[in-house]
Amino acid sequence: MIGQMMNSPLTITSLMSFGEKVHGDTEIVSVTMDNPLFRYTFADAFKRTRQLANVLARLGAKPGDCIGTLAWNDHRHLELYYAISCSGMICHTMNPRLFPEQIDYIINHAEDQFVFTDIFFLPLLENLKDRLSSVKGIIVLTDEAHMPDTSMENVYCYETLLAAETDVFNWPEINELDASGLCYTSGTTGNPKGVLYNHRSTVLHAFAGNLGDVMGLGTDDAVMPIVPMFHVNAWGVPYGAIMSGTKIVFPGPKMIDGEALTTLINEEHVTISAGVPTIWLALINYLKESGKTVEPLKRIIVGGAACPVSIMEDFDSYGVYTHVAWGMTEMSPLGTYNPFLDREALGEEEFARLRVKAGRCIYGVEMKITDEQNQDLPWDGVAFGSLKVRGPWICDSYFKMPDSDAHDADGWFDTGDVATIDPSGMMQITDRSKDVIKSGGEWISSIDLENTAVDHPAVVEAAVIGMYHEKWTERPLLLVIKQADAELSKEEMLAWFKGKVATWWIPDDCLFVEELAHTATGKLSKKDLREQYKDYRFPA
Repeated sequence: MIGQMMNSPLTITSLMSFGEKVHGDTEIVSVTMDNPLFRYTFADAFKRTRQLANVLARLGAKPGDCIGTLAWNDHRHLELYYAISCSGMICHTMNPRLFPEQIDYIINHAEDQFVFTDIFFLPLLENLKDRLSSVKGIIVLTDEAHMPDTSMENVYCYETLLAAETDVFNWPEINELDASGLCYTSGTTGNPKGVLYNHRSTVLHAFAGNLGDVMGLGTDDAVMPIVPMFHVNAWGVPYGAIMSGTKIVFPGPKMIDGEALTTLINEEHVTISAGVPTIWLALINYLKESGKTVEPLKRIIVGGAACPVSIMEDFDSYGVYTHVAWGMTEMSPLGTYNPFLDREALGEEEFARLRVKAGRCIYGVEMKITDEQNQDLPWDGVAFGSLKVRGPWICDSYFKMPDSDAHDADGWFDTGDVATIDPSGMMQITDRSKDVIKSGGEWISSIDLENTAVDHPAVVEAAVIGMYHEKWTERPLLLVIKQADAELSKEEMLAWFKGKVATWWIPDDCLFVEELAHTATGKLSKKDLREQYKDYRFPA
């Protein structure tokens, strides 16, 4: 027997309509390249979104077309999110930190018909102009007064195009399974791969992200997404905030400026923010140097890389609670979330042990770990193996790769991470499968060693890679960037690990370096580091 309930499609259009009607007076504050502080409401935003939909139609864009964006976190990018997807097109957000060759590849692979770009990224496109065969026009996200000179043809001004259009637009009927967004992996091995989201997956992901034990956005919050909108939809915040009527504060190009972020937090009463550890380190350093505080801020979400305990403890001193989350491009991206933990009830030792974990899987995501024979491993907090997931917002296959099933025969997607899961369901990433160090047949977690190293007050950043060893096959090599003017010897650094990790885990050597290789999304690039130090040999 089939239930007798209405079958209303889960579309981004319905999300937009709800946000405008129910939360139309909610504020959006935005820093842009041409305006230090732009302010309007949800209703204003979706009025302009209808104008933008008319612009797309006038330019000749059609349902099913990919429309590229190279943009910061600001109000114009939000308008693009909704106008493109709700017009039946695909919003292809691009990471400008990728190598030019990779951007060239993904624009052509996606067959982007138009690209919307911030002024800052226009030179990048100019250098690629002769290779972008599908692109019919470039729209610069600014007003006429700030339009730059360019050698490219078919370049338009965003605000000029909008001003010429009416705010009346009849949104098309959309199937909830229609594609809505496209995001490419960072491509650490081979070409980047496209992950094609649909309306249903995006709306379900927004529901899950707004659960009480996840981001839990509400009308009394103000959220500042520092994680880029070009990287996995800013972890779903542009959708979740509209759904919940949460004030949005966009930092634009100021996303790594500690002073600017502090000002926005205090003046706009930001209560929650999300970003990668390097962002939070910049903010903490500014707060320490300036003596300022961030009293409105109550909680931050850290993802993209393991969060050092030192960052969490620094935020504790400012009255800010740190949540750890984990996910990936193929997961839209949310997979797990570490909720609020009662420090007093748990006790300091147990609280410190649990808070650094990636958290429990959120509703909609199933999770398990398997051994090398693909046998399920117990959730005992001891066994660790390949982390696998499945669910309604997890990649089924890659864009334009019909034979590229992203899952096994049972529907499980192998994340490439190695993890443990404890009896309460708390997951902890111990390494990437390709980065784990196998010494004498036993695994060593490079992430645990890196987290321990950066807890040293003289360490800015650290990386651990496995290098060939005659006796043990592999042993860990520690690479460290020291604080400016810090006095720290190799012996002192290695002694720091004693009592904090197993003795046999302690790196065999430490090299002090000026910089460490990173991927386009800001993560340590172990592949590049292994190549850079391929000729290294441990001391006899």
